[in-house]
Amino acid sequence: MKPLIYFICTGNSARSQMAEGYARAALGDRFEILSGGLEPSILNPLAVRAMAEVGIDISHHFSKPIDADRLRSAHIAVTLCGDAEERCPLTPPEVLRLHWGLEDPAKAVGEEEDQLMVFRRVRDLIAAEVADLKEDLRAD
Repeated sequence: MKPLIYFICTGNSARSQMAEGYARAALGDRFEILSGGLEPSILNPLAVRAMAEVGIDISHHFSKPIDADRLRSAHIAVTLCGDAEERCPLTPPEVLRLHWGLEDPAKAVGEEEDQLMVFRRVRDLIAAEVADLKEDLRAD
């Protein structure tokens, strides 16, 4: 069984979904990748568009709650917002907890193109974090 990396956010609608997509593309051969939310909502279509622009299809993803049993057995748990960091269920000490505090692109205002620019910015920050994580895991 592959070690699990679990991405957690409040709604599991954008940031954690994009992180799941990037991590599957970068690490999916070595790790199982999941995401979940404290209060699952719906997959944000602008997250799907932003990821499609970089060749990663998350259109088949859906917002889901955190599976506490799977989280407790994870290798790494990554929270992507302050709310998730504070409210994430407890994990055993052997689960490495990381926090990538990223703005919520779903709260962007303005025209759709303005909102999409925020999704792109957050997407690119997630890409950099996943690349760093990949390097750190290579060093293990």
